[in-house]
Amino acid sequence: MTPIQFDAHPTFLYRLKLFLALSRTPHGLIDMATPIFAALIWIGHIPSFSVVFLGLLTTFAGYTAVYALNDIVDYPQDRLAARQGDACPAYGDLDAILVRHPMACGFLSFREGLAWAVAWAILAAIGAYLLNPACLVIFASGCLLEAIYCLLWRISHYRTLVSGAVKTLGAVAAIFAVDPHPSAWFLIALFLCLFFWEIGAQNIPNDWTDVETDSSSGARTLPIRFGARRSSMIILGSILLALPLNTAVFQLSPVHYSPIYLIAALGAGVYLLLMPALRLSVSRTRQDAMALFNRGSYYPLLMMGIVLVKTFVNPQ
Repeated sequence: MTPIQFDAHPTFLYRLKLFLALSRTPHGLIDMATPIFAALIWIGHIPSFSVVFLGLLTTFAGYTAVYALNDIVDYPQDRLAARQGDACPAYGDLDAILVRHPMACGFLSFREGLAWAVAWAILAAIGAYLLNPACLVIFASGCLLEAIYCLLWRISHYRTLVSGAVKTLGAVAAIFAVDPHPSAWFLIALFLCLFFWEIGAQNIPNDWTDVETDSSSGARTLPIRFGARRSSMIILGSILLALPLNTAVFQLSPVHYSPIYLIAALGAGVYLLLMPALRLSVSRTRQDAMALFNRGSYYPLLMMGIVLVKTFVNPQ
């Protein structure tokens, strides 16, 4: 998909692309694989049509709202960066496939972006409640944590930990949507696996690609605080924790997964996460940080694919 070509006479499709850019929909669609993976690996079969339909709609609405919330909370600083020419260009990373920060760049008004986010948040809240009231609590917690994450931009590099927690909540909610009483050990393993994947393969590499503009704006991110060498070590350490934790998730599932599935999951992790992380630890370049972020984004999608194969070949 190529970046948006901006038009002085916007059509409906053009305007829709701007709203989708606000919610980083290409990335959001990939992220939807995470809760699908979580639900399927726990129950081992496709749920009823009503749960599938409501779950997919709620998941899409939730990710759409939360990603838009990021730009809403960050609007003042993004607007300042846009005036300096730092916010609008599409950099080639997955989050900028359409356009980066369409509100800050003046292609959407703040009121339009806010209305878009609120509408999807209401839909997500209704769907979450219908699936399980616990899902509504988890969704509300995710929105609150996302706002806190954004507000910590100039305050603390430990905001990375908040991001790790936010990315786990969709998967946790999906478990409660299909089973009101899941295993606590399974939830802990799933939470930690996704937590370290987000920190090592998503958040820190993404901040790495913005280190120059973030530094000039007074941001406090982990790459700015610790530098390239220590950041690459934290990335590698996080991924080395995420991979065995993912194996634990498979083993703690009540569904039996034969060694072939465990090997496939480990192989996907090595290819998508470990290899680019090792390359980054040697090169310490912005390009390799972006490569890790882009490739690592597909990790939950491959996990979903592995679980889907098992589900259709030998459903529980």
